[in-house]
Amino acid sequence: MPPPPELPGFYYDPEKNRYFPIKGPIPGSSSSSKPKTKTTDLNSSQPSSSKLQQKSRSSYCWKVRNRTTSNLLQGRELGGHHVSASHSFSEEFRKMQASQPAVWKYQGTDKIGISALEHMKVDVKTAEGRVETDVLLTGSINGTLSFCEVGRVGQNFDSGVTWMPDHVKNYVGGKADERYEVPGPVSRPNGASLIMSSRVSCIRLGSKCSSTAVNDDPIVGHALFTTLGSETSGGSLFTLGLVEPLDLGPRILNTWSRLEEIASFKCTLWTAEYDYNRHRASIGTNVGGALVDLETRKTSWFLTCKSDVFAQQIVDSGNVILCGLRNGAIVTADFRAKRERHKHLISNTSSNKKVGSSNKEWFKLNGNIYPSHTIWMPSSISSLVSLQFDDQYFLASSMDGSIRLYDRRLLQRGAVQSYEGHVNSHTCIQLGVDPSERFVMSGGEDCKLRLWSIKSGELLFEDKFSDSVLSTVCHQTCKRTFKADEGNQYKQDSSLGAWLGSHEGLFYMHWL
Repeated sequence: MPPPPELPGFYYDPEKNRYFPIKGPIPGSSSSSKPKTKTTDLNSSQPSSSKLQQKSRSSYCWKVRNRTTSNLLQGRELGGHHVSASHSFSEEFRKMQASQPAVWKYQGTDKIGISALEHMKVDVKTAEGRVETDVLLTGSINGTLSFCEVGRVGQNFDSGVTWMPDHVKNYVGGKADERYEVPGPVSRPNGASLIMSSRVSCIRLGSKCSSTAVNDDPIVGHALFTTLGSETSGGSLFTLGLVEPLDLGPRILNTWSRLEEIASFKCTLWTAEYDYNRHRASIGTNVGGALVDLETRKTSWFLTCKSDVFAQQIVDSGNVILCGLRNGAIVTADFRAKRERHKHLISNTSSNKKVGSSNKEWFKLNGNIYPSHTIWMPSSISSLVSLQFDDQYFLASSMDGSIRLYDRRLLQRGAVQSYEGHVNSHTCIQLGVDPSERFVMSGGEDCKLRLWSIKSGELLFEDKFSDSVLSTVCHQTCKRTFKADEGNQYKQDSSLGAWLGSHEGLFYMHWL
């Protein structure tokens, strides 16, 4: 049967046998006359050994970094070429800001070995009453789960350890710029760490609920995390209640008493996602993907296969789950319609396979999935991130160094945008997207951090300030300005900052 004709402004869904309108502009698309970044050649990967391309990327980053506000203003007022006709002044200004960050390292955190990291706002019990505080929840490769308070120099508890920030990089001039406020210290109270059975492989934050604190901002209600498992035992899924104020003082055991082991498995738990609309978790393991009801603790497998599920992303308010596999496949499981669970045989049609090859690889899947929505990347999937402004779009990275942007409505047409320069071969490295969803960042196996414009694919920042791979990243959960007061003498707006974790320790990067 011949494929249906293409209709401008619509896409055809073979499963539903009908057309759907394409809404909104596609990120990365442009009709301007500005030369485009090379994004359409998806059959070739960026050779990491190419000195010419590396020099070109570094040169471009240097040019972006050395733009100034006065240059942009002059270009706008005089009609010069500093600002392209297709790009607004504000967009170019934000790119310039992102290319000129300041970086701090927290001295003494090199023994933590961070494997998972989340920033959140919670209420904490103190001698003076209930106080709203910024907290880092960290997981380590040795299985340690810890609470760390940000910016209050340990006023909320009597003893513990405090790490101070050391300014290690500044990309505006040769010395620290007055515009950058020093981030606050990070303090870990005594008893604020718990040793789990194995490596903490994933931390995810749940829904936000109303706070009774002074400014009545929403706080995180629950946290979910997984342990990887070991040679003698499998991984486990846990939840931690955060609705009631935390006690980080002498009665910190009251906080840890809220920790619940929801389910344990005889397999490796690589990742998890929190579907707080239905109060359930999706886990990715070495034998497939499963849903766990956090109230009944019932587990139901929606995907079983012989390839590990390294990455997951819940989209469409929990109706659809994307699973990134070790073999390079990105599989879509859709729960909007009742589907019989049955076996699927899918061919590997990724860009590293020759079209029409006689030794085509076939892959067996068992579950309630849409086979026609399966796509392939050249190597194992490292990370998946959907965009909140329209979760039809998602970012995916693979272990050959590819980073791409896809539209779920147009999967078979390939990537919408690609991002060059990433270095990876075998490491699960997390992608980070800023709250405004303008930029995507990632560490690399060359220990460099890179940052791209999501829309244009431009590499805006590339440099090394860590001696180990920056594998985890998180942004602040909401925009907030710390005000100088008796309990917090540090003032900053962290809405454009990112926390970075590696085996070497904890870093903070901020741009104005």
